[in-house]
Amino acid sequence: MTPYFPKRRLLLQAGAALALVSFLPALATDAAAQSCPAGWPQWEAFARRHVQADGRIVDFSVPEQQSTSESQSYGMFFALVADDRARFAAIWRWSRDNLGAGSDKLPAWHWGRREGGSFGVIDPNSAADADLWFAYALLEASRLWQMPEYLKAGMALLNQVKAQEVRTMGELGPMLLPGPYGFDIGRERWRLNPSYLPLPLLRRFAAVDPSGPWSAMAQGAAKLITQSAPQGFAPDWVIYDAAKGFQPDSERSVLGSYDAIRVYLWAGVTDDGDALVAAIRNALAPMTRAIVNYAAPPENINSVTGAPQGRGPVGFSAAVLPWLKSTGAAEPLAAQEQLVRDKWTAWSRAVPHAGAAGDGEFNYYNSVLTLFGWGWLQGQYRFDAAGNLSPAWACKS
Repeated sequence: MTPYFPKRRLLLQAGAALALVSFLPALATDAAAQSCPAGWPQWEAFARRHVQADGRIVDFSVPEQQSTSESQSYGMFFALVADDRARFAAIWRWSRDNLGAGSDKLPAWHWGRREGGSFGVIDPNSAADADLWFAYALLEASRLWQMPEYLKAGMALLNQVKAQEVRTMGELGPMLLPGPYGFDIGRERWRLNPSYLPLPLLRRFAAVDPSGPWSAMAQGAAKLITQSAPQGFAPDWVIYDAAKGFQPDSERSVLGSYDAIRVYLWAGVTDDGDALVAAIRNALAPMTRAIVNYAAPPENINSVTGAPQGRGPVGFSAAVLPWLKSTGAAEPLAAQEQLVRDKWTAWSRAVPHAGAAGDGEFNYYNSVLTLFGWGWLQGQYRFDAAGNLSPAWACKS
């Protein structure tokens, strides 16, 4: 088994309700980067709904009530951005004790109710993107909160990633496999995921581990994103052949959808001073036109033909807010911002308290995309060109 997420589409379409606060701050797009937001009610709402007291983050939209290394690592990042030290510590503790993070193995990606009814690890393979987010959150928590124990844990995870999830791939150089097992698919052939490689994380790792593969991997990540998108749309998955270069993953999917939307998100939140981000934004420029044509990001785009299909969910609109801001697309930015705000306001009025039942648009995955994308636009966090995190609470101190 591999950390491949065939249920991602179903999780978003059938997701459980997210309890939200009954008030919402108005966005001031142009002022967000200069101001210090007063709290982060969206994080508090997410935490009340999804973060248990023991630090487990639960996705209620599937029968196994799953937790994933992705959800745990994202939760740690959000807790750090919110200066929520207690939740950060609890999420890390649960991840370490139940997924194996911080031990002599990488964290299992999938935990939940198993066939016999007991709860535990369902798939022990790891998901490399979550491993990077775990390490990043720990390293930045150590720096921002001056807690050296987190530095030790973050570096231990990075060392495991280097040992188990990095391969040298011909001219591409050192590259991140999506997980230790299942992605070496032939002689000098690998299956890759372009959304697993946010540039700010790689820049930060290069600073703390200068002898590691991270700077070269950032160069490879830019090649991966730009060369695997012939029509200007990132795919969810792609094949790299050392002899033939990048090829469509016709066996799995040539679509760009629930994974690939994060490629635009990461390109948007990357600092303009990063030497690689301009080429990535230029290569993916057709996404802006698609957003305008569909009045939202398409749910699916054929990365080979460029053909879009369906409107993406609200999380997609939130995810592209940094992209639209960073590329100077003022009118579509305003439209997508208004769409996210309106949907969030309507949902908060319909589900005003924690634990409310019912389905809704702000399920787990839509919610984390919203926290990343809308949170950035609100000024909750920034990355600098070296990958250092600047949370809003730091600007108040």
